Amino acid sequence: MYLGESIQDTDIIIQNGEEIMTDTKKEQERDELHRAIWAIADDLRGSVDGWDFKSYILGFMFYRYISENLTTKINKDEWDAGDLDFDYAKLSDEEAEMAREDMV
Repeated sequence: MYLGESIQDTDIIIQNGEEIMTDTKKEQERDELHRAIWAIADDLRGSVDGWDFKSYILGFMFYRYISENLTTKINKDEWDAGDLDFDYAKLSDEEAEMAREDMV
């Protein structure tokens, strides 16, 4: 328990024979945040089927993961080659396309 924290915001639970103090106020705030996030996700999804939306979001997240890892690899290779000022994310589309052609 923290200084200034009242006992009413804390529950004591017996788990595996040990007393564990839980902060019910924090749990309530976490549950409220969880509900708010789900409500926002439902609003964003709109009338799209949940499975279709999940497929779209997972695909988008995978694309971002691949993109960020490729950027990191390209930057590392350039830095290892001595170009410490190189940043792939700051290249123009034309420069990035030329770099892609050289890599592939």
